[in-house]
Amino acid sequence: MSTSARISLDAAIEGIGFWCRGLPSWADARAFVRGGTRPDDAPARPSPQLLAPNERRRAPESVAVALEVALAACQAAGRDPAALPSVFASTHGDLAITDYMCATLAAEPASLSPTRFHNSVHNAAAGYWTIGAGCLQPATALSAFDATFAQGLLEALAQLHAGAEAVLLVAYDTATTGALGSAYTSHGLLGGALVLARPSRADRPRLRATLVDGDAPPPRGPLADVAGGNAMAPMLPLFQALAAGDDLLGLHAGPRRTLRVEIAHG
Repeated sequence: MSTSARISLDAAIEGIGFWCRGLPSWADARAFVRGGTRPDDAPARPSPQLLAPNERRRAPESVAVALEVALAACQAAGRDPAALPSVFASTHGDLAITDYMCATLAAEPASLSPTRFHNSVHNAAAGYWTIGAGCLQPATALSAFDATFAQGLLEALAQLHAGAEAVLLVAYDTATTGALGSAYTSHGLLGGALVLARPSRADRPRLRATLVDGDAPPPRGPLADVAGGNAMAPMLPLFQALAAGDDLLGLHAGPRRTLRVEIAHG
């Protein structure tokens, strides 16, 4: 593909959400990137306020982290969660539930938990979000292995340029457990969210994304040091750049493909 044939998509970043163990908010992540500081009382698990207390305690970690960062991004953007179409991107969904499902089906299929089966589908987090937020807007759930975040960002940008006023992008993954660890390794819990809108506000960061040939460099920097072992680590170069004030990065978008992202900081 020639340079002149490449299409760039742009958007304003109105709100950001972030969660990993030790850095439970975007403010904490940014402070860590800029000064190496971490909060002393970081919770071990997200506690998404969008859910009722009983549901909050029962929600699997994948749902908890997705809803935590999604609501944080909407609040930072000053957007009503019920009014936003959304894209939920996860490499594997909930690996702990997948491991449970496989082990139970192999040993005692009749004892399979209906609740865990309900939470095993790839759009579980999107479903919890639309119910909790009372959102009737379209919700997309996607996976593209290690290119999941870049493809989720492209999907959100495409929806924006197809006419949506703003789109919520949520990316998350959990840790590998059980026998699945012999096939793939993912550590910790990681989630990030962006509210993307048509560029109109000069006080918010803006990004321009272009799909190009070549391999993106691996994630580097403080956020990669903390959360680089998670399956959603390919999202970290964008959050690292937003926190550090960098203006150019590459996201892995598939075999020999890179999503080149330019940032203009507000």
